[in-house]
Amino acid sequence: MKTLTEHLWFEVPNRRGFVNITDTVENLVDKSHVQEGLCLVNAMHITASVFINDAEDGLLHDYEIWLEKLAPHAPVSQYRHNRTGEDNADAHMKRQIMGREGLVAITKGKLDLGPWEQIFYGEFDGRRRKRALVKIIGE
Repeated sequence: MKTLTEHLWFEVPNRRGFVNITDTVENLVDKSHVQEGLCLVNAMHITASVFINDAEDGLLHDYEIWLEKLAPHAPVSQYRHNRTGEDNADAHMKRQIMGREGLVAITKGKLDLGPWEQIFYGEFDGRRRKRALVKIIGE
């Protein structure tokens, strides 16, 4: 069995943002030489996410609005977690909603994504360096 493990590093300049990492992950699949297998992409921080969806600017904007309605950042005093001196309780909840990882099949040496599917790194408490794990296994 072949394996490849890589870390992707991000420093999103704003509190929140979405980064399309599909091309980067595809390049890692090529580098792995895996023809049939699985590719796991996992956010390694509890206020970040990896998710798979359409790369359409309107949808990404809608995610921003929807997530802020579900778990608004302010007032930060509304969250017990923030009593620890942090102000990111909403980011933990947004991550929980969006998920921590994406798993994609590799078929004939390529990511086996649907017609509109793209892989995104979602950041909900940015402005510092964070990473995602890419783990590829197969034959």
